[in-house]
Amino acid sequence: MDGKDLIKHVKEDKVKFISLQFTDVMGVVKSVDMPVRHLEDILTDGAWFDGSSVEGFARIQESDMRLKIDPDTYAVLPWSSAESRRARVFCDIFMPNGDPFEGDPRGALKRILKNLDERGWLFNIGPEPEFFLFKNRDGNNVHPVPHDTGGYFDFSSFDEAVVVRTALMDALDAMGLDVEVGHHEVALGQHEIDFRFADALKTADNVLTLKYTVKAIAAQHGLTASFMPKPVFGINGSGMHCHQSLFDKKTGKNLFFDAQDDAHLSKLAYSFIAGQLEHARALAAVVAPTVNSYKRLVPGYEAPVYVGWAQQNRSALIRIPRYTEGREKAVRAELRFPDPSSNPYLAFTVMLAAALDGIDKNLTASKPLNNINLYHLNKEERTKLGVTELPGSLSEALNELEKDEVLKSALGPTLYDSYMRAKREEWDEFRLRVTDYEIERYLEIA
Repeated sequence: MDGKDLIKHVKEDKVKFISLQFTDVMGVVKSVDMPVRHLEDILTDGAWFDGSSVEGFARIQESDMRLKIDPDTYAVLPWSSAESRRARVFCDIFMPNGDPFEGDPRGALKRILKNLDERGWLFNIGPEPEFFLFKNRDGNNVHPVPHDTGGYFDFSSFDEAVVVRTALMDALDAMGLDVEVGHHEVALGQHEIDFRFADALKTADNVLTLKYTVKAIAAQHGLTASFMPKPVFGINGSGMHCHQSLFDKKTGKNLFFDAQDDAHLSKLAYSFIAGQLEHARALAAVVAPTVNSYKRLVPGYEAPVYVGWAQQNRSALIRIPRYTEGREKAVRAELRFPDPSSNPYLAFTVMLAAALDGIDKNLTASKPLNNINLYHLNKEERTKLGVTELPGSLSEALNELEKDEVLKSALGPTLYDSYMRAKREEWDEFRLRVTDYEIERYLEIA
């Protein structure tokens, strides 16, 4: 779509307000709202805003920034009323001199995708973001209460969970996501809605769309939606498994497929996998980016902990789903340790950077860990297999990222510095807090 198409759609949809959206370095959606009568001017000149108060953006003396609309991202917000109907567009961020802002997360992904475009390749991602629906808390209860009592794939002809999930899928469809399935996940109150894979930029936009749409529709039903990786002790956390593949842009061929290989994987696919395994410990700082992420990445709750790959083995960090005859385009590598608290633009940027490093260095993937439950091996057995572990904390992950020049280069100095600063502050704040566990454990015995 171009600007004229956008104006036409806005008129046809009777939109009254436009939300110009972007994210800060943490992935929090920011919005500048305006009446549609200014749309034509904004398409020509952009929209100026003060970036000095946005996490990871400019210093006070460099605060002026400009938003440029991406018309292809237009969607009406289905929960807005007819009297004040709103639509959203995602924007790219520019400096006053017209240069792209190096701290724009969406811009970082576009930069590395340009590298891929020069090779004639397309990076497709199909994410599986999980989330919880909780009852709204009363004034004194700080601990979340699951909204329902269903389990994995549970069915009932009519309950509130089904009603809400159906409303969510309707809203996401209306916003342009090609929803494939929605279902109850393993834990109480946990759900998953999957949408069709697309190129990395569109998919990142879709992940953000899904997150705030789920929150908005849940609120309409008196519920709180959370994409927190581990909101409840003792049950499964929420991940965002990412199914990845590279396609040839001209031919539409899946570059991961090789009919002659036992696993139906090409040499390029093996190097892609090897690159992500090589950088896995540093990747964790971006794809599992919160203190809470490392409460999910522990043995016993289906989340991957050990660095390795396998066919169909869900305990491995990268899983190759079963191949079905005639479905060459479905051959893919599922990266299982990202979680939905991550900024999808940054997560996809470093995932691709790690993979391309493996391809450019012609790395060879380690031996697949098929038919091995990694959770049942002791440390000595894992060492013999050459299996390492993911970081055990955000601090450890940040230390790994600090040493990884490939991922740092992909982010760029502006984004890297602001991200590390914010995350080090998060870790320090966590270290200073006194938790319920400490009170229960030490108050009377110390």
